Amino acid sequence: MSETAQVPTDTPQVLLEHHLKAPRLPTFLREYDKVARQCAAEDVDYPRYLLRMSELELLDRERRATERRVRQAKFPVVKSLDSFDFLAIPSLNKAMVLELVRCEFLLRRENVLLLGNSGTGKTHSSSSLTSSSSCGSGNGTMCSRRVSSRRRILIRNV
Repeated sequence: MSETAQVPTDTPQVLLEHHLKAPRLPTFLREYDKVARQCAAEDVDYPRYLLRMSELELLDRERRATERRVRQAKFPVVKSLDSFDFLAIPSLNKAMVLELVRCEFLLRRENVLLLGNSGTGKTHSSSSLTSSSSCGSGNGTMCSRRVSSRRRILIRNV
């Protein structure tokens, strides 16, 4: 009487979940079962299934990286130019702001410094520029207001 050992059917799933944690593929780990079911229903082959999974993972990584860079930039608030009212501040050079959004200054390795009186849109402009353009394109940014810079200098000198 030879008895064959039966392998539990959930073993591949347990091993897959374990192996996906090591290379840090959280989206793959979270979505593989749902996407596998969709692909099976649509009769999608394995390479296309893997393509879908890798696309999901890359999109999620880019989103998380952008969010991380925005947090590291220490914006007082994150805003976009879509919500900016250029008519409310006619002294602000709209053409210059829109030119900065293209981020050509990054290619030239130049810094941007926004100066002006209170209420002239410096924080909104810098936040929208860096969060949408720089952070989204993989460049690190830092948003620092003059008051906080003075405090940091004073703290360092104490």
